[in-house]
Amino acid sequence: MGRNPQSDERLRPIDLARRHGLSTQAVRNYEQAGILPPADRTPHGYRTYTPLHARALDAFLALVPGHGHTTATAIMRAVNRAAVDEALRIVDESHARLLDDRRTLRAVENALDDLAPGTEPRPSSGPGGTFIGPLARELGIRPATLRKWERAGLVSPRRDPLTGYRVYDEADERDARLAHQLRRGGHLLEQIAPLIAQVRSAGGLEPLEAALHDWHARLSARGRAMLTGAAELDAYLRTRG
Repeated sequence: MGRNPQSDERLRPIDLARRHGLSTQAVRNYEQAGILPPADRTPHGYRTYTPLHARALDAFLALVPGHGHTTATAIMRAVNRAAVDEALRIVDESHARLLDDRRTLRAVENALDDLAPGTEPRPSSGPGGTFIGPLARELGIRPATLRKWERAGLVSPRRDPLTGYRVYDEADERDARLAHQLRRGGHLLEQIAPLIAQVRSAGGLEPLEAALHDWHARLSARGRAMLTGAAELDAYLRTRG
């Protein structure tokens, strides 16, 4: 790998912090977390950074809006230990989650399309159903979360007469998916409950349609942010050589 002439420029922590609108402590924290490569030290022990560190910080801050802080951190840590394939896998998994969110939203919209105002909710699939464990695993949540949603009135599973276990029929699963998507969209339980009730009664869907429009905007913003993050991450990888 050829020598990068940018590496000759030295930046103080305050230089890096001001350039990115951060505190010097935040810069040190990012280095400690592995988001930035290790800094060089002066003979007196002071940190010195280079344009490579500035590129790393550019990439991380651009990745956060699309992928979230935890995933962006994992991506940068992998890159900084030269595990680029792992970093790209994490990026791919994050894109897959966005696609899954889009599919879930589409499924919610399709379910709502089947609920014309004034009609009864769709019947359940019969005597069968799904237990709490499999449904929780499918949604990627804990069973305790489903029990919490039940207490809040978001889902209303019946009890198996022999075992006493909760059984979620088709309508319950639909309500759980809708609640899950609303929670991911930042809505509070008390905001979700009336929307679920409207889906059940198939009346007055205007508030829910507004929420769906908001989800579309959020997902589009995430997608655009991921593009920006990808460009900055590619620039950082190129700078690293």
